[in-house]
Amino acid sequence: MCLATLFVASGPLYGQQSAAGRVAPVAQANQMVRPPIIDGNVLGDPAWEGMTPITDFWQTQPNAGRAVSQKTAVYVTTSDTALLIGFVAYDDNPSAIVSTDSRRDSSLDDTDSFRVVIDGLMDRQNGFVFGTNPAGIEYDGQVNREGTGTFFSGGDGGLNLNWDAPWRVRSMVGEFGWSAEMEIPFTSLRFGSGAEQEWGFNFERRIRRNNEVAYWARLSQDRDILRVSEAGSIGNLQIPVQRNLQVTPYVLGLAERGGALTGTETDFEFGVDAKYSVTPSLTLDLTINTDFAQVEADDQQVNLDRFSLFFPEKRPFFLENAGQFSVGNPRETELFFSRRIGIGAGGVRTPIDGGARLSGKIGDTTNVGLLFMQSEAVAGVASENKYAVARVNQELANRSSIGFLVVDRDGDGSRLGNGGDDQNQTYAIDGRWGFGKNGLVSGWAAKTSTPGRDGRDDAFGINADYNDADWSMSLGHAQVGEDFNPEVGFLSRTAYRKWTGRVLRRIRPNNLWNLFEIRPHISANGFWDFDGFQETGFVHIDSHWEFQTGMEVHTGMNVTKEGVKTPFDIVPGTTIQPGTYDHTEAMLRYIGDQSKPLNFSMLAYIGGRFGGDRVTLQPAVNFRIGEKFSSELSMNYNDFDLPVPNGDFTANLYRLRLSYSFTPQVLLQLLTQYNEVSDQISTNLRFSWLRSANSGLFLVYNEADERGLGAPPRGREFIIKYSQIFDVFN
Repeated sequence: MCLATLFVASGPLYGQQSAAGRVAPVAQANQMVRPPIIDGNVLGDPAWEGMTPITDFWQTQPNAGRAVSQKTAVYVTTSDTALLIGFVAYDDNPSAIVSTDSRRDSSLDDTDSFRVVIDGLMDRQNGFVFGTNPAGIEYDGQVNREGTGTFFSGGDGGLNLNWDAPWRVRSMVGEFGWSAEMEIPFTSLRFGSGAEQEWGFNFERRIRRNNEVAYWARLSQDRDILRVSEAGSIGNLQIPVQRNLQVTPYVLGLAERGGALTGTETDFEFGVDAKYSVTPSLTLDLTINTDFAQVEADDQQVNLDRFSLFFPEKRPFFLENAGQFSVGNPRETELFFSRRIGIGAGGVRTPIDGGARLSGKIGDTTNVGLLFMQSEAVAGVASENKYAVARVNQELANRSSIGFLVVDRDGDGSRLGNGGDDQNQTYAIDGRWGFGKNGLVSGWAAKTSTPGRDGRDDAFGINADYNDADWSMSLGHAQVGEDFNPEVGFLSRTAYRKWTGRVLRRIRPNNLWNLFEIRPHISANGFWDFDGFQETGFVHIDSHWEFQTGMEVHTGMNVTKEGVKTPFDIVPGTTIQPGTYDHTEAMLRYIGDQSKPLNFSMLAYIGGRFGGDRVTLQPAVNFRIGEKFSSELSMNYNDFDLPVPNGDFTANLYRLRLSYSFTPQVLLQLLTQYNEVSDQISTNLRFSWLRSANSGLFLVYNEADERGLGAPPRGREFIIKYSQIFDVFN
């Protein structure tokens, strides 16, 4: 058995220069005698005795550059199959430790917590984050390009939290504070070749009652753990040769009634996923008869404009390595949007026969992503389609890269009724260039090919960012042609030129009203068509007042312009006429101390809209009991008074979310939503008993009715699904 312990060499004599010009800490691994027992008891386990821990942690908040206020120790070791991490959070007031949630991947921002970022390929751009809190939650995510330009559902500043890997963690609380032990199999990581390796690491500790955040590798106050380029490193890691083949079969039973059904229909399905490591850094994923019945329902939205709404991807298969396929402007012009696969118009599910994905790294700096999927036809909704995506990205020095993307959809023409000529392609190149430690310029250009659309079918975007401890600035331009049509992508609107810019200042006052940070800023964006007509203008002037407790107050105003060229219904029966509408509005936001068992937040817009008045209020109340029960009651209230027929109306959305964690692996969650505009109420009740990563037992009940509150449900669905990961070689 090969086990390693850690000897820490820190300080300028032993460090290496980071991308930010700081000296990044370095540690070396040595031999250890016995493996630890993964039960959270680091101080009571002889396996960690005699090791020299990492103890130098430096704050980014509240006192940037100072040492952490409480003693902290991190131990790192390897076994034949896994990376092992022991963490001890000493605390001179253990009764004040905050533990807010035990659900998998719950936010660690408002609880005492520990996170580690691991860059096994030492490319200084990508990696994996693992974390936990005193309740022992499993928190894991995938970092791509340091999280810049990428947004994920349930994400945390660009971190893909929907990436789930098999690993385990246990925590315990004692008179010393709290501690945790992590066992992360090598098969859940990506790394280079060789028996002895050096990986990038950074460790984060949060002490919530002080709103304190500290890191092993020093970061400025504008950075966080996703800043892989400024991580430290641990060398002499002994990595035995690994083989990885994981097979995950599932079985599913379904019963549904209501809607167009005259009785109860039942169905039984099975499928399988497989994951094979071609190399330690390149993975092949296969899926047959793919099903995502266990995924939480979408959050409903109210569309009070004439542009497309964005519903984020939630399905785990498509979210793994999603950042590698991301090109374009997030939630505005996304050249590949995986929700187009297996979800048709109106959110109707289309069966997926299967597919394959090869993703990872070839050599030290070349990222590749190849995806093929096939879906079945659904009458009147979607043709039978084959989807192919090819992505290559070459990493360069100082956070820079260049790459290309090709997306192809080949349909059988059944939805069009023509039996052919049902295809679409997107071709794109993109790149980013880092300047110094704080500057970044990124850009992309694309073209589509669609039968019958031969006009301006290209698009591009360029954006420049500067970000340091005091200032954040950006300037961007984008253009989308009227015939640009990425059918396996997402467009919020077409045929426009856009400019956007922002300037933000960070101020940390000394002893002023218990303030932690003030962030005055101004931002603006505008959309024009190709004839020079301005369709949208938005100027936002604001200041964020963040207090030492984490409470925030935002005080701002917006100057808006809406240029409407063709009439549209803002709600059924209320039509907005063509014209240019100029308005101002007040914007106020309150965010309570999210670490408290009971907290409140509110977002308000009060001002003009489409020639009339609008009041939008978005209150939310969160209540929890310990780390097991949590609840959220929220409302999106919209009251309009417009100078058009039927212009006095409300358009409201209500949402209730309840969850109870029996253990960090066993969860019961309810999501109920009522959309006043469509007069639809829906309920999603899910019970999950996770065995590993995203596998285990799932019980799901869905209920929907379009006749409003108090009516009997029109559609009911009950699903039971079980899946299990089999590690063939281990």
